[in-house]
Amino acid sequence: MSVIQKIALGITIVGAIVWGLVGIFDFNLVAWMFQDASFLTRTVYIIVGLCGLFNLALLFIPNRHHIED
Repeated sequence: MSVIQKIALGITIVGAIVWGLVGIFDFNLVAWMFQDASFLTRTVYIIVGLCGLFNLALLFIPNRHHIED
């Protein structure tokens, strides 16, 4: 796994945890940290969304490191 893939996966996991907080406790950590509807809040959501799409694309890319017997 490349460094870019690890970073994207980490950001996606953090995004999933934030959505879990919203679903369970109705607490939006990103909005709490950066204020509702601020430029920074939107930027964080965009970055998490792009990382999610990047990770989704990885599902369809063949594993080049897989060794078949």
